[in-house]
Amino acid sequence: MILRTTPLFLVALSLCSPCSRAAPAEAVAAPEALLARMGRRDTRVHDPSTIVKCKDEYWLFATGIGVLSRHSQDLLHWTNGPAVFSHPPAWATNAVPRNRGHFWAPDVICLSNRYLLYYSVSTFGKNTSAIGLATNRTLDPEDPAYAWLDGGPVIQSAATNDFNTIDPAVTQDESGNLWLAFGSFWSGIKLIQLDPLSGKRIAPDSPIYSLAYNNSIEAACIYRHAGYYFLFVNWGTCCRGVNSTYNIRVGRSPVITGPYFDKDGKALLNGGGTLVLGTNGPFIGPGHAGVFPDGTNTWFSCHFYDGTRQGAPTLALLPLNWSADGWPEVGSAGSDGVKR
Repeated sequence: MILRTTPLFLVALSLCSPCSRAAPAEAVAAPEALLARMGRRDTRVHDPSTIVKCKDEYWLFATGIGVLSRHSQDLLHWTNGPAVFSHPPAWATNAVPRNRGHFWAPDVICLSNRYLLYYSVSTFGKNTSAIGLATNRTLDPEDPAYAWLDGGPVIQSAATNDFNTIDPAVTQDESGNLWLAFGSFWSGIKLIQLDPLSGKRIAPDSPIYSLAYNNSIEAACIYRHAGYYFLFVNWGTCCRGVNSTYNIRVGRSPVITGPYFDKDGKALLNGGGTLVLGTNGPFIGPGHAGVFPDGTNTWFSCHFYDGTRQGAPTLALLPLNWSADGWPEVGSAGSDGVKR
């Protein structure tokens, strides 16, 4: 999300014409049906986190002032929840002085009966950035135990670094070790190990592993399936409404630290990446993949820019299936958005 230089409301204004006319119903039906099959949900989000569950509610977090939240009881209808922060932590504005609490691309995991939320502190086009941590015992705002605690910075980058500490993606390996992938443009996607007790980096000088590189790459997500770790990344540019070129790619490795290879055997560090999901008509520029197993279903979440709504960033949930040779395939939802 490093190229977010055009505010979305300006994109929307540029696409609206005072002389525009409503399209005939039959012309609108096909795009709406396609977007239903692509899993559109009627909630605006940008950079959605992995979905987690608390009690009987599903939750996700997204880019916005203080880190935005959404919750749902059925994965179809989503409601705005409270922001994580009412005021930005002091360390964040000290680390990135031009940031005023507009935090990007969070990710969340439930570990040892608490929720660890990682989020990006940065400014457009710069790699003076940081990834912060906030923790909570519950996501239910009505629970007396509800309180987000600031955990401070996890890792930071400066103009002298060749990487950018934004777009965190937290995951566990098969042994229960905790890891954080991150990165945007510069030298690509990186990985560090975390202490599962503190949620922080295991040591200030612990190894930083390089996982993937492309001249436009960000928004990592790692998911373990059938003996492999699958690394999803975005290529292209976001934040340009209907002109966004985001697309989601994947590679896999038997070891979380890599190396990762795509379906054709090309290393992700050398520009490899098998296409998982790209633009499809009004379903434009999907990005920020998340994978959420829920009972017998596995869901693939992302945002996209809705071509029927002036490029508004919108949540999509699609069924995730696996091919005979073990690669992820995003399926189609039914006309009501439910997996078929």
